[in-house]
Amino acid sequence: MIKVRAIFEKKGRAKYISHLDLNRFMMRVFRKSGLPVWYTEGYNPHPYIAFALALSLGFESECEIMDFSLTEGVSFGKIKKSLNEIMPEGLKILSVITPEHNVKDIFKAEYSVECLTEFPEKLSCELERFLESDKICVEKKTKKGIKTIDIKPDTEISGYDISEGKLILKIKLSAGTQNNLNPMLFTEAFSSVSPVKFETGNICRKNIFCADGEIFR
Repeated sequence: MIKVRAIFEKKGRAKYISHLDLNRFMMRVFRKSGLPVWYTEGYNPHPYIAFALALSLGFESECEIMDFSLTEGVSFGKIKKSLNEIMPEGLKILSVITPEHNVKDIFKAEYSVECLTEFPEKLSCELERFLESDKICVEKKTKKGIKTIDIKPDTEISGYDISEGKLILKIKLSAGTQNNLNPMLFTEAFSSVSPVKFETGNICRKNIFCADGEIFR
């Protein structure tokens, strides 16, 4: 059994495919691909597929991770070509690699977040003031109910761009099995105090990182 990791993008209309539907769709893709994919054993055999860090519905991504196994060796180039020939618009395999990290190594994720406003320069000034706050308190849904948490220690603005009608944030947030933060928590907290009004536009996950700063691969 040969372990393989595919990195793919999910954009356009594909961002509205739920995590559960994506899993079902990929099973059909593997069946059609003709690749020697390893199947689970038991009453209902199916291709074994695992996704790292489920993406929120409506978000785009350039770094989705899909793990699967093959029963025999196939070149990474052929795997990529075979899958992309079946993929619909919005889903595209970017690279195929041998897994280097474990899902437990995931520590942070970086997002591009559009803030739609008539006054992007003024909003950038408000953002800088907001980031000077001692705390950024938000309400987060947990298994034990709604909990108020401070996300400032787990938030890093790595930069922002200003364009007509947009302030585009580059934001890193804690991610993984222990503490996974949605960028909407940040924009909602910012919106609640900003005198410059804005709406959250497109959100795209750009990279996933390990604790040592390496890109998760």
